[in-house]
Amino acid sequence: MYVKRYYSLFMTVRWSRKSLYFGLLYSAIIIVIYEATELQFTLPWEPISVIGIAVAFYLGFKNNSSYDRTWEARKIWGAIVNDSRTFATAVIELLEKNKTENVDEVKKDLVYRHLAWLISLKYSLRSKRTWEHNEDPYKLKFAPAFSEEFKNGFDSEVLQYLDSKEFNLLRTKTNISTHLLKTQTAKIKALEDAGLISDYKLVWFHQLIGKFYDSQGMCERIKNFPLPRQYASTALWMNYVFCALIPFGLLSIFEASPVLHVWLTIPFSGLIIWVFFLMDRIGDYSENPFEASYNDVPIASITRTIEIDLREMLEDENIPEPYPVENGFLM
Repeated sequence: MYVKRYYSLFMTVRWSRKSLYFGLLYSAIIIVIYEATELQFTLPWEPISVIGIAVAFYLGFKNNSSYDRTWEARKIWGAIVNDSRTFATAVIELLEKNKTENVDEVKKDLVYRHLAWLISLKYSLRSKRTWEHNEDPYKLKFAPAFSEEFKNGFDSEVLQYLDSKEFNLLRTKTNISTHLLKTQTAKIKALEDAGLISDYKLVWFHQLIGKFYDSQGMCERIKNFPLPRQYASTALWMNYVFCALIPFGLLSIFEASPVLHVWLTIPFSGLIIWVFFLMDRIGDYSENPFEASYNDVPIASITRTIEIDLREMLEDENIPEPYPVENGFLM
């Protein structure tokens, strides 16, 4: 996620430079052929503008749908932050201290397992899908510190909070996050059996676990179900058709003008083509908010924030630092 006030013009152009270059090159080829052959292949601008209006509406629909996916993802992780703090507070404050001498270890075990769940969910959401872009979390040039820490891998992060026996058992499961919550539920039920919590508190803890299941399921829904490909593909091909016609329409305008020259078709066509493909690219990169790209939801940073909060509640030592902002990006 980019956290400065604005992307600079240079960054915006560099990010979408291919469409600008190809637009200028394509327009230049059309004008060179026109000047060299004097063939009358201009087109009236009016029908082309109608196509442009349709493309603009369609791109607006696609961008709105993509933004909805990103904003929903951010709201889900906001709920995870709040529910995590509630869970940790409940564990620390509501267990009966006079029932066992190891109550502090019990609290630490429950909170640490929750942190393991967060880390497991983070890694599962960073895994690639076939419809996502090719940004590799291990090779992000714009966030090298994040990539370097990510290289340490899932094992090293989770083993901070789980014993090796439980971890090795979880490694055999397809969805580790789900089984961590299942184990957490069993541990809480054991607390009720031991008299550390009342029946009412047991129900409340189960409701919190249910909220974590809900949040995980909503994240997996966004991760595993892309924006329907028919919408994404139609927007792309409509854009190509419209942009392919732009130089022919502008050529008719500049050719008929006694003041303007046909060669002005090149910069104006390139600019219009760039703007439309830039709009398409913005929507395209907002579809998948967990893929570790420029504009995704910073789930690593959010996870680290929760990790810091919960470990400070436990009065732990060696608490990690927040993720740094690198080149304006927070991961």
